[in-house]
Amino acid sequence: MKLYAIVMGAGALFLTAYFTYGRFLSRHLGLDPDRKTPAVEVNDGIDFVPAKKGFLLGQHFSAIAAAGPIVGPILAALYFGWLPALVWIVIGAIFFGAVHDFSSLAGSVRSRAVSIVEMMGQTLGKTGHVVFLIFVWLSLLYVITAFTDLTASAFVDPELGGGTASSSMLYLLLGVLMGLALTKFRMELKFATPFFLFLVMLSIWLGPHLPLYVPSFLGDPRTAWNITLLVYCFAASLVPVWILLQPRGYLGGFFLYGTLFAGLVGLCLGGEKVQYPAFLGFVNGEGQHLFPLLFVTVACGACSGFHGIVCSGTTSKQIEKETDCHLVGYGGMLLEGVVAVLSLATIMILARSDARSLGSPDRIYAEGLSRFVSHLGVPMDFARSFALLAFATFIYDTLDVATRLARQIFQELTGWSGALGRVMATAVCLLIPFFCVSLKVADSSGKIVPAWKVFWTIFGTSNQLLAALTLMMLSLWLWRNGKKWWLAAIPMAFMMAMTFWSLFLMVITWPNLSALVALLLLGLAILLTLIALKTFRRLSL
Repeated sequence: MKLYAIVMGAGALFLTAYFTYGRFLSRHLGLDPDRKTPAVEVNDGIDFVPAKKGFLLGQHFSAIAAAGPIVGPILAALYFGWLPALVWIVIGAIFFGAVHDFSSLAGSVRSRAVSIVEMMGQTLGKTGHVVFLIFVWLSLLYVITAFTDLTASAFVDPELGGGTASSSMLYLLLGVLMGLALTKFRMELKFATPFFLFLVMLSIWLGPHLPLYVPSFLGDPRTAWNITLLVYCFAASLVPVWILLQPRGYLGGFFLYGTLFAGLVGLCLGGEKVQYPAFLGFVNGEGQHLFPLLFVTVACGACSGFHGIVCSGTTSKQIEKETDCHLVGYGGMLLEGVVAVLSLATIMILARSDARSLGSPDRIYAEGLSRFVSHLGVPMDFARSFALLAFATFIYDTLDVATRLARQIFQELTGWSGALGRVMATAVCLLIPFFCVSLKVADSSGKIVPAWKVFWTIFGTSNQLLAALTLMMLSLWLWRNGKKWWLAAIPMAFMMAMTFWSLFLMVITWPNLSALVALLLLGLAILLTLIALKTFRRLSL
């Protein structure tokens, strides 16, 4: 079976959905291009900064498309085969994830760009607001934990880690330099874009020639990189968006577009055949069942609660026109679906034994993507470095956004304000991820594994449960505004069932720490659901 036929078929479904279901949602929500948005009305130069939809799509796409759409599909294929993952990615992205993202973004813009958390408070009252704040805050900490350790794992790879780390550090520096060039030196965007993109490509080439390794006197390399990355998160959470988040996200967007384009074109030109099994069974080698594991493993590529936090936390404050929500919200999620399909394709071309020998998702992704890109005449070594930096770029763009949002939520919970409040809240938010990545953790069988492997399932489940709770709130919001509330309620019900099921299994089968975390999340979710039902009953009277 030719790989390009499968990938092009999925792409055609995404494109059709954008122009049909996406436009239907846009009309249904009544988006008005002439209505003044909060970004235009406030425009404080810090958080509320209107941005052109093309620029904003790049930044938003970079923020939401982290390691999730890469790691999740590959893990799901390793567990159950590529076909179940592909079906869930396509259906989930169109009818679950894109609806969630679009509604979250449009709802926030219509609510003066308040976050989903604040919308939850307006809908469910003070108790619901506080409970949801705690739930979201914990979910963001799992994002930071899983992605930090995943990046550190890539940086300590004995063969490719040093070059990847060097290219990644150069990429972050270029983001800061671009922010300064655009803002302080008034460099025009049309000149800055090609100049800095050239420097990004140069950093890819330069990284493997100047590999960056942790000195032996600093101890365990993984721990050292975890600490370094958390320090980066600390700084990135506090600086204005124009100096890092916006320019780095803009650069990352182009870089990720380039990754998609090169990967997809190379995939079609190469004529690769599918070798990996389509279906391996309903139970994986560790005794875990397809239902519900598939739906919490392929998280971001199909539906992600984290996206709602980004949509309402940062992106809604930069929407220039309401109608831009269609491209940025619905289109951005479909682009992430394409990333997930491309990621899945990197394992589909491998024999099952080859996939097992490569082991980690980042190596499988880099090996597969480098094969696609090499069909364009790009040397394999450069293509592999390109793929690994793309992997790291996805993660960076989520790490600092997640830290910033966690800091804002903690400030809201505690009332800490001012510069000192921001610093202290950020420090507290990073203490738990630091503790988690420093632990020696075990999987359900008791085997010691990297922290991200255990926290990935917790992250995926909490992330999908966050999506379900957000859809629950959006269902109430749509109902109160006379809209078709079932558009959000149907995906909400499915996601709620899968995540509750997954958390219950964690409670009864996982080690003590993981079971405690799962029980806490389950309790918070049940409490929020009861509050929502009570609110619905009260408003119906």
